[in-house]
Amino acid sequence: MYHVKGQSGLGYHELAGQDNPAGLKWIRLGVLRLAAGEAWTHREDAYETVLVLQRGTVEVEVGGQKFGPYTRGDVFAQRATAVYVPIQADVTVRNAGEDTLEVAVCFAKAEDAHEPFAVTPDEVLVKTVGIKNYQRQVHDIVVNNAEGRVHRIIVGETFNPEGNWSSYPPHKHDDYQPGVEALMEEIYLYRIQPDNGFGFQAIYTSDGAIDEVFRVKHGDVFLIPRGYHPVCAAGGYQLYYLWLMAGPVDRVMIPHDDPEHAWIPKQ
Repeated sequence: MYHVKGQSGLGYHELAGQDNPAGLKWIRLGVLRLAAGEAWTHREDAYETVLVLQRGTVEVEVGGQKFGPYTRGDVFAQRATAVYVPIQADVTVRNAGEDTLEVAVCFAKAEDAHEPFAVTPDEVLVKTVGIKNYQRQVHDIVVNNAEGRVHRIIVGETFNPEGNWSSYPPHKHDDYQPGVEALMEEIYLYRIQPDNGFGFQAIYTSDGAIDEVFRVKHGDVFLIPRGYHPVCAAGGYQLYYLWLMAGPVDRVMIPHDDPEHAWIPKQ
């Protein structure tokens, strides 16, 4: 229900669509791969979109505005570049390089129209979170820097060193409590270095209605409608995940730690 295996091959692959098994209502996610010289044109009337470059060289055209070319060797090599596409806008994504282009396509339901914009690597906010074997780097791509420029969508990336935990201490964001907890759905898209590695993704609720652990691999997706959701990289492998969030109430990131583990120091 929560774990979706990645798909290889060229073209657009929607890994978490409108009819996803976890019942997510506000967000979708897909992966676009284009060979050299190929292009993909798309339009969403009810979803705003953030295109996050994963690897390759991309040019994006949104309603006559051109962005790029932008290049990223790999998510582990450079910070992200992203382009925001508002609702009711035609977008064309082109592979402007010689190698395969890979782009994460993140969608969130929206009613408000905004102007397209790009986020370049120097605009990504980088912070180190946690200590010991749950220290990791968090990169905010479309978060506070996009307030007033988007409707609901929130996008970023997390980098776990080998063997380290993240989303830890375990937290959730499925119960709206102003100033205490946000109401947000979430999707993770993983990449592993080396790419034959894996990680472990847990999801659980305090009442025990959900209590599962999954082995996740390069290119897989994980759907988080509710519950605590810590993740761990296997020894010897660095784990990355893109995170996409949105919800119906407001656009704030207020995770609520599991009270049983809230004693664990964050810094």
